[in-house]
Amino acid sequence: MWVVTMQKNVGGIDRTGRLVVGAVAVLAGIAALTGFWAVGIVTAVVALVVGGILLVTGLTRKCPINDAAGIDTTE
Repeated sequence: MWVVTMQKNVGGIDRTGRLVVGAVAVLAGIAALTGFWAVGIVTAVVALVVGGILLVTGLTRKCPINDAAGIDTTE
């Protein structure tokens, strides 16, 4: 069995930004899907997906794109 472990590479302002922007994007997507914000369905779904990804990478402190690019914002 293969076990892939990825080191934490998200921290500091990067992590805080991901959590804040992710939460706002998820809330905006929910607002759009429930009719409180008049944007298209595609915009609502994109906001939910992007917000979800930002929240997960902020909470886990691991980002595969940062890993591939060799970026580490932990201090």
